[in-house]
Amino acid sequence: MAAYVIVDIDVTDPTGYEKYKGQAEATVTAYGGRYVVRGGQARVLEGDWQPARIVVLEFPTVERALEWWRSEEYREPKELRHATARSRMMVVQGV
Repeated sequence: MAAYVIVDIDVTDPTGYEKYKGQAEATVTAYGGRYVVRGGQARVLEGDWQPARIVVLEFPTVERALEWWRSEEYREPKELRHATARSRMMVVQGV
């Protein structure tokens, strides 16, 4: 069953974050993932949520998403993301 990694990102260093994006994409693909949403315009419909940038990744399974997130390939890009943005990330199983 598909799984979705949902990330709410507040970019603090746009130049560094661009470097992160370039590195991260290959790791997502290597683990069978794909970008579903990548920073498009977002409109809050309910609540007081104020996301700056939303990214949604789709993976074949939760296990595969976790393998990607824990992978050696994603280690350096993840460190770069932590250095260039504040983010909240979750994985959720699809239906």
